[in-house]
Amino acid sequence: MNRASEAPANLAFGRFQVLPHRRELLADGRPIKLGGRAFDVLLALIEARGAVIGKDTLMARVWPDRVVEENNLQAHIVALRKALGAERALIRTVSGRGYQFTGEIRFLSASPDRAGATAAEPRALLPPTNLPEPVSALVGRDDELREILSLAGAHRLVTLTGAGGIGKTQFAFAAGRRLLPEFADGGWLVELASLSDGNLVPSRVAGVLRLGLGSNNIVPESVAHVIGDRKLLLVLDNCEHLIGAAANLAETLLALCPNITVLVTSREILRIQGECVYRVLPLDVPSVEHIESIVILKHSAAQLFIARAAEAGVDLSSNSQHSSMIAAICRHLDGIPLAIEFAGARAATLGIEQVAVGLRDRFGLLTTGCRTALPRHRTLRATLDWSFELLTEAERELLRRLAIFAGPFSLAAAGAVTGEATTAGAVAVGIADLVGKSLVIRTADPSTTQFRLLETTRACA
Repeated sequence: MNRASEAPANLAFGRFQVLPHRRELLADGRPIKLGGRAFDVLLALIEARGAVIGKDTLMARVWPDRVVEENNLQAHIVALRKALGAERALIRTVSGRGYQFTGEIRFLSASPDRAGATAAEPRALLPPTNLPEPVSALVGRDDELREILSLAGAHRLVTLTGAGGIGKTQFAFAAGRRLLPEFADGGWLVELASLSDGNLVPSRVAGVLRLGLGSNNIVPESVAHVIGDRKLLLVLDNCEHLIGAAANLAETLLALCPNITVLVTSREILRIQGECVYRVLPLDVPSVEHIESIVILKHSAAQLFIARAAEAGVDLSSNSQHSSMIAAICRHLDGIPLAIEFAGARAATLGIEQVAVGLRDRFGLLTTGCRTALPRHRTLRATLDWSFELLTEAERELLRRLAIFAGPFSLAAAGAVTGEATTAGAVAVGIADLVGKSLVIRTADPSTTQFRLLETTRACA
């Protein structure tokens, strides 16, 4: 019999394919770098067809006739989840029992060449894009993503706004990838964080879209005229420090390009006609009343903390004694995803108890951002400093005075701490400006006009 006919069938789940003949994992037809042991772990989990595999059983399968430490298995689980990117939740940790693969498996032709073609064909039909592939999941954000997609379907300009580190960019990337099939001329990311001169914004857009306008005297109108009636999605990321230039460009494109849709991320809204604002809120945080582990771990903030610790090689989901400390950490960090990611990474190296205690000096402790991230996303302090640097001196002074409030406050209370020289109208305008720049939050109760500072913002102010 032909050896190829005896080989295991190729498998697929979601956008992935597993080719046992080649010992390869493909995503959208592209090979993913994955070690041999991690591939063996994946095959073992898939072959269990949804059953939970105990850790000892899994180690015996992957390392036959060898004695290995459990942390070896954990390291390969982490590598496998990293390879799956946004679909990392397909590998589920079952506390006290083992691991489970939750994906829906499809069996394909055993021919490697045909399998590769099958995976590549859908990719070839997609419009062009420079939007990055997902490397981590939007934990607990499914409902918000659906709402953003709905808004983008109904409005040509959607601005995602919110505090630093709240996840605006990740939302924009995820939404852009989902919307891509609807735009024949592609979806294009224009990163503005590295620009310091607003006059260069049109040039940056022209360069990304390859409009062939050269490099001199490029203005929004010239960009719009070349785009014309192209059907494309434009993602303007990190606009707050160039808010006037970004607003001017977006307004011009909306007026002159009938088939363009613009997604904007900014800590401050554009304030132009046609803008639909979506305020990105913190993750769901366990309250002080939530003391049971199973309840705490249902909250998205706790799930993100555990996920980031797992990426760093530590499994916190199997120890219910950690749950109350995880809940307290998430509350102290207001459910801000970036801060929780920093804390989860620190817990993997220092221990969760030390992180819980060390949050008294959160700016000194939470400094474990990705090396390749924007400078202002590498430490918690840098994230806040970026926002403060964009304020006027009057706004900084007002924010420092408002930091006296540990909870919600009214306009009258704010007026009482700003001094007799400041009028009630000036206080109201100042707070409105700080709300617009995502440094003060209006409380959710519609029956009262009250405001508050996120605890991290208050600590810095």
